[in-house]
Formats: sequence, structure tokens, C-alpha cells
Amino acid sequence: MAKNEIDEQELPSPSYNDDDDVEEEEEDNDSSMTLIEHLEELRWRIFKSIIAIVVGACAAFVFRGQVVKFLELPLPAKLADPLTGGKVVVTGLTEGFTVYLLISIAVGFVLALPVVLYQVWAFISPGLLAKEKKYAIPFIFVGLVLFAAGVSLGYIVLQYPVQWLVTFGSDNFAELISAGSYFTFVAFFMLAFGVVFEIPLVLTFLAQIDLITSKTLAKKRAIAHVSMWIASTFLTPGADIYSPIFLGVSMSFLYELSIIFIKIIKK
Repeated sequence: MAKNEIDEQELPSPSYNDDDDVEEEEEDNDSSMTLIEHLEELRWRIFKSIIAIVVGACAAFVFRGQVVKFLELPLPAKLADPLTGGKVVVTGLTEGFTVYLLISIAVGFVLALPVVLYQVWAFISPGLLAKEKKYAIPFIFVGLVLFAAGVSLGYIVLQYPVQWLVTFGSDNFAELISAGSYFTFVAFFMLAFGVVFEIPLVLTFLAQIDLITSKTLAKKRAIAHVSMWIASTFLTPGADIYSPIFLGVSMSFLYELSIIFIKIIKK
């Protein structure tokens, strides 16, 4: 009798949330791709980014004259020479065309940056959770704003290393600046500022995927600041004192800003 009563008792059934299981299953199915599919996806993302850069470069090439004049503004006025008309010189038959082409590609990359950032996010987003995917629009917008701010500050600071380098040997040498050397210097200098200003975006993204935390960044604050100030002296190719100071202050400020961003987002 007791045995029958035990058999007749209802066993507690485990409670599962079927909806959650279905959602997790769908999420796993969407994000599960083979290596070949990942490579194919990467190939198409790179191809779309290149197309956007080419379109931007074509538009910049049409306005190449205005772009070159704008980039030549940091040159000191004393550089004006009756032989060159105050312009940078070309030293080869094809150098003028090559310089225009490289400048157009650099400007085209800046113009295509929204598309490039979107393609980067679209490639990595299938491996993220739904709560992490909602940051796509802020990711692109903040990345553009930070890069534009970095490039703008780099252009403002550019006059200091250019003037220092031009006047450094003026007592013994006649300065004859080639277009290739000048615009290469300008491109790397402004690009360094643009990339450095992406520090908050990179650190916040790493925090979102739980690779770092705000506490870790706070603990490593002293080492990080010293390392960034040392790096600023190498990232600025001029030997003036202003460029490393501007870049070092910017990097330190952005590092502290990253800690604040991570604390806010994680809350």
C-alpha cells in the first residue's frame, strides 16, 4: 500500500524556459560558421571596404588641387622661393601624379571610414551576444567622431614640427622640399593622431567582451601613462617639443576617459 502511494505521487517536473532555449539555439545557429564561411565573409567585407575607399579616392582626386593647397598651409611663409613660387617640388616625371594619387587614396580612406567601420562591426557581430550588438550605431558614430577629432588636432599641431624641421638647417642648407617627402610626413603625422584617438573605442570594446575591466585599467594607470608618453615621442616624427606634449596629453586624457566609459556601460 505504501509502495503504491509512493508510485502515485507526482514527481516535480523541472521548469525550463522554452522561449529562452529557442532564442539561444537560434543565436548559436546564426553565429556558428565554418572556417571557409568565415574567410568568405571576411573577403566580401574587405572587398566592400576597398570599393568604398576607391569611390572616396575618386572624389578626392577631382578636388586634388584644393586638398593639396589645404595641406600646404602649415608650411612656413619664409619657404617662398622665386624659382618654385613657394611650392613644394617634384623630382621625377611621374612624382606629381603619384603624389596626387596617394593623397587621393588617403583622403578616400577618411571619407570611406563609416563604411569601413560598419564592415568591421558586421564581421565581428555574429560572435557577439544580442546585448552587445545593440552598440553597433554608437560604435560607428563614436569611432568617426574620435578619428575626426584626432586628425583635426594633428593638423593643428602639424605646423610645429614642420616649422622646426624646415628652419633647423636653414643656416647651412637651402631647403628644397619634395612633394613626396612632405605629404608622406603629413599623412603619417595626422594618421598617428587619428589612430591614437581611437583608444577609448578599443578599450571599451575589449571591456564589452570581458577581456579587460575598469579596475584593471585603474591599477595599471601609472605604467600606462608612462608608456604612452614614451610612445608619443616616437609617434611624432618631428623633433619639436610641442608635438609629443599634445599627443601625450591627448593619450592620457583618452585613457582616463576610457575608464569612465567602461564604468558607465558596465552599469
